[in-house]
Amino acid sequence: MNIMEFARFAGVSRSAVSRYFNNGYLSEEKRKQIEAAVEKTGYAPSVSAGNVSRRVTKLVGVILPKLSSESCARVTEGISEILDKEGYKILLVNTANDSSRETEALELFRNNRVDGVILLATVFSDIHKSVLNKMRIPVIIVGQHLKGFSCITHNDEGAARALTGLMLEKGGERPAMIAVTQDDVSAGMERLAGFKHALEAAGKKFDSKYVEYAGFDMESGYRAAKRLFLKNESPDCLLCATDNIAAGAELYCREAGIRIPEDVMICGVGNSKIGRAAYPSITTARLHYKTAGAEAALMLLSAVKHRDSIQRTLELDYDIVERESTGGKCETEFID
Repeated sequence: MNIMEFARFAGVSRSAVSRYFNNGYLSEEKRKQIEAAVEKTGYAPSVSAGNVSRRVTKLVGVILPKLSSESCARVTEGISEILDKEGYKILLVNTANDSSRETEALELFRNNRVDGVILLATVFSDIHKSVLNKMRIPVIIVGQHLKGFSCITHNDEGAARALTGLMLEKGGERPAMIAVTQDDVSAGMERLAGFKHALEAAGKKFDSKYVEYAGFDMESGYRAAKRLFLKNESPDCLLCATDNIAAGAELYCREAGIRIPEDVMICGVGNSKIGRAAYPSITTARLHYKTAGAEAALMLLSAVKHRDSIQRTLELDYDIVERESTGGKCETEFID
């Protein structure tokens, strides 16, 4: 869809569309018309149109939610390895899980000369979508899917379903989950959906009282596990949305005298170092974070070099790594 076709769809002039994407003046009525059309079509201005007279800077903006996160570090490593080979440098912005800082970073890169942006996304607000739709440079999103943009995603639903299925096949009768916010589509909504689908496939009824919610850290996992075990008949298998949460749940179980895996099997997601070092070591799904970063960098380079405005989504698969928390062995394996 070109700008003229989009303008006709939105019921406004081409100049109104141009002013919208360049922060020019528009009446509130026309702005709402264009925003509604963007939401329906996923339209964004052609990257090539904004870059015809623009020289390549060899700079790429990378926005990540947490500098100390192991998964973010692995994604960034993958990005850096690819871009370094092509002579590009990255400008890194750590938003500390602050959505306002995330949109500020997008605005910063939109108004300054970088060749593209790689966004390690968590939650998309209306403000995020508004700013992203005004970007005139390539934007690659890692970890989430957003219509109208090129994305690198993980099979979060499949990973959660497989881990839950593993525990049910090993004799689990009272499954429970510690999930994260459902505003986070991938780690929250899709992993909870995988848990539910596994129960359905096994002929078990989902019971919301066996789901607790936590942040992404070990301490929050500990508190959620305590709430879960104190208010219910003890679960005998527990899926945690992340390895950090699983490590916190294990800590609570050890303090409460709940044996792992004899009394409760526990799984996490992410294949982090904490999962290997925990006692017992944590069964998990390996998500290929470094590969995600590398693929995002390659996708961005293609968009920059070839003025490619075609949006693509690449979903990376997972591997199940069974360890002591479900009766497997503690083994060291390669992490990407």
